[in-house]
Amino acid sequence: MRIARFAHQDAIRFGIVDGTDLVVLAGDPLFAGFETTGERVPLGEAALLAPVIPRSKVIGIARNYRDHAAELGNEVPAEPMMFLKPNTSVIGPGDAIVRPPQSKRTDYEGELAAVIGRVAKNVSTEDALDYIFGYTIGNDVTARDLQKTDGQWARAKGFDTFCPLGPAIETEFTPSGDVRIITRVNGEVRQDGTLGEMVHSVAECISYASHAFTLLPGDVILAGTPAGVGPFVAGDTVEVEITGLGVLRNPVRDAG
Repeated sequence: MRIARFAHQDAIRFGIVDGTDLVVLAGDPLFAGFETTGERVPLGEAALLAPVIPRSKVIGIARNYRDHAAELGNEVPAEPMMFLKPNTSVIGPGDAIVRPPQSKRTDYEGELAAVIGRVAKNVSTEDALDYIFGYTIGNDVTARDLQKTDGQWARAKGFDTFCPLGPAIETEFTPSGDVRIITRVNGEVRQDGTLGEMVHSVAECISYASHAFTLLPGDVILAGTPAGVGPFVAGDTVEVEITGLGVLRNPVRDAG
């Protein structure tokens, strides 16, 4: 089942993607289930939004691909290496990524994003996937120069617009090793990897995070990025494609 959050006729709603239509849901499916209103909205008349706005946090997993760690001169951590992005960094498909004036280099990082469906605390790796509502696509935008100079990453990872998510949440997706993540800038492939290259699996990352933070419905886990990260500039268009989840596309502009 593919769930979208969308704007239509001055209202923000949720719907199930059914061909070229959205079957309108009565409320947020994370809390209200999948009851429908009987209304259908053509996809062409709706503006897709970020499929979820986390109520508490986005958790990123750093250096979770060996080649990506190596390209930045880093070792692979023995355990998942976590950082937080504020929910104010979240934008949706088609929204502009805004390059802040403080940074001279802003990078894309295409990633699988897992959306938590129920409260999770101290869960085992074996049970971790049971706490997932579904999956979507993320772009862990990073001010690379500020990441290096700040030491900690809150600013470099946390600017407004630095967490595009979308286009929808797929509840029946399986994060198998052959699933591909491809990032393009202006149509040119910059990243091309698979989930099988991850050092720590999605289940391991969720379990590990849940032993530090209580995970709440709507929280998002960004599961790491393949090699090939690099900069983009104003006027570019960044696309992240994941097999089975579609394409997340965002234009880029400078602040001002």
